[in-house]
Amino acid sequence: MKLALVGATGMVGEVMLKVLEERNFPIDELLLVASERSVGKEIAFKGKNYKVIGLERAVAERPNIAIFSAGGSTSLEWAPKFAAVGTTVIDNSSAWRMEADKKLIVPEINAHLLTKDDKIIANPNCSTIQLVMALAPLHKKYKMKRVVVSTYQSVSGTGVKAVQQMENEMAGVKGEMAYPYPIHRNALPHCDVFEPNGYTKEEMKLAREPQKILDDRTFSVTATAVRIPTAGGHSEAVNVQFENDFDLGDVRSILHQTPGITVQDNPDTNTYPMPIYAHDKDDVFVGRIRRDETQPNTLNMWIVSDNLRKGAATNAVQIAEYLASNKLV
Repeated sequence: MKLALVGATGMVGEVMLKVLEERNFPIDELLLVASERSVGKEIAFKGKNYKVIGLERAVAERPNIAIFSAGGSTSLEWAPKFAAVGTTVIDNSSAWRMEADKKLIVPEINAHLLTKDDKIIANPNCSTIQLVMALAPLHKKYKMKRVVVSTYQSVSGTGVKAVQQMENEMAGVKGEMAYPYPIHRNALPHCDVFEPNGYTKEEMKLAREPQKILDDRTFSVTATAVRIPTAGGHSEAVNVQFENDFDLGDVRSILHQTPGITVQDNPDTNTYPMPIYAHDKDDVFVGRIRRDETQPNTLNMWIVSDNLRKGAATNAVQIAEYLASNKLV
């Protein structure tokens, strides 16, 4: 197994290396790839130092798998070049997600769709992944009609520049701004750029990606995405209207039995999901499970996940694990 990690020096790239090591992914040869300005830099993995190489050399090495976390423009230019030499690309950007001929994969839900012919595989948006992880088993049982989601997203979802902005503001230091306004002691209803319809790109990802992952256009999703001053972990308040009625005990049981989900739901002991608890964990945490008492067949719940782990790095590594274990590369 020759594996290339494109964007190895970035925030998500660092977490991907950590996840690869933790899960003991079988690597015979590791290629750490980044932009020209990082070539030659050394990065440690499993006690050994690796020198960062450039994209052209990485393509020439013909890796079995290339995991990309280097931004959409890099993916659009270089993923096809890797695919052309037989490499299977797992891309963490939004570049390929909604392309009709590219699969959008959350392994617990739809990895079975993958074949040897899939040379560019899309990793969904971080907020989408945790949302569909909780919705998929409930949709199977009760059939969703409409989902309303409000997100509370950490600055790490924007990147290292945003984390630095928040830390500077907390320390009273003036510095470079990732956002148009302060984020410390603030909340910005502005994740990604605004589209002509008044929604942000992040909100439209939440509207479109779940339909593709679940291969079902019979339900709709509407979203409001908000950036809040937490360092890591995304939270979502979710309201789901089903076609069929449900029992709350059954809902908790279904979620409890779903791999990758941890139910934290006991108001008597103040037990509910929080970003501080989800930090550095791979599971998606679900709590505050209750009926919407204003309309029939409708459920409220609160979903939290580490956006750099299951929302990005872990999901990509799980796809690689599926490809390797099923001899698809």
